[in-house]
Amino acid sequence: MKIAIVNDMPMAVEALRRALAFEPAHEVVWVAGNGEQAVHKCAEQTPDLILMDLIMPVMDGVEATRRIMAESPCAIVIVTVDRKQNVHRVFEAMGHGALDVVDTPALGGGDAREAAAPLLRKILNIGWLIGQQRSSAARSVAAPARSTAARSGLVAIGSSAGGPAALEVLLKGLPRDFPAAIVLVQHVDQVFAAGMAEWLSGVSGLPVRLAREGEPPQPGQVLLAGTNHHIRLLQNGQLAYTAEPVNEIYRPSIDVFFESVARFWRSEAVGVLLTGMGRDGAQGLKLMREQGFLTIAQDQQSSAVYGMPKAAAAIQAAVEIRPLERIASRLVDIFPK
Repeated sequence: MKIAIVNDMPMAVEALRRALAFEPAHEVVWVAGNGEQAVHKCAEQTPDLILMDLIMPVMDGVEATRRIMAESPCAIVIVTVDRKQNVHRVFEAMGHGALDVVDTPALGGGDAREAAAPLLRKILNIGWLIGQQRSSAARSVAAPARSTAARSGLVAIGSSAGGPAALEVLLKGLPRDFPAAIVLVQHVDQVFAAGMAEWLSGVSGLPVRLAREGEPPQPGQVLLAGTNHHIRLLQNGQLAYTAEPVNEIYRPSIDVFFESVARFWRSEAVGVLLTGMGRDGAQGLKLMREQGFLTIAQDQQSSAVYGMPKAAAAIQAAVEIRPLERIASRLVDIFPK
């Protein structure tokens, strides 16, 4: 894979070079010391992947990500040395289309290969994502015995690149006393999940927290998948984290959650697939549609990365395709107070 490094710290650049050297197939094609240089270099030679720092002179990583995704789009992973201090910037960059975030590998001391492993694992996943069309085997589920006695409902939302900003807009459009349960599955590493829940709570005005093992989705709650395992709905209505299926590229997988909703949710539900690269969520959304649930995909114009919603539209998984700013109002119509 052809990889670019954007970082103004020589030691961080060296740490990234050494980590990448453990995989001979990776080639560093250029290095930029700030975001402005990165925008120009990317226009001249667009790499497969950019490892983007956040704090830099002239132009920071958030603005550089926004400019690159608008002008010379490619896969971007945010690399940071202080995730707690930079958590808001991380999710701003992901809102502009960055795919993931990882800590800067340690330089010196300890096992260098072990220190490089988290970065190399993410690059491997992104290589699969941008280099192969992964086809899910067609699956079917038995229709659940759906209850019509209760008005309880569930909104299942999946998002990836561009997701944090899209989730902010969607959640801001919902009233604080929105009656349905909401479960969010966003492609983000578990070390950043708690920070994302806190960030979403602050920017949206709705309380968002990590989903706990064994709890059921409850009306009025917004739960975020919070581990590197998949989250799924069980037959008893509770949420559970599971390592299976192990062959899913993204953890947590949107498909896994949507499929479990199609199989086991007993009342009214809506599936929503937002911006993101790849195909995750499309097959699961289709299964939800086949079970009679309303399914919504974000439209191309409002998507930071029109990958997952496009895949859903291509297989007719979405009953409705809507601009981001019109999804919340549709949910309010479906689940009135």
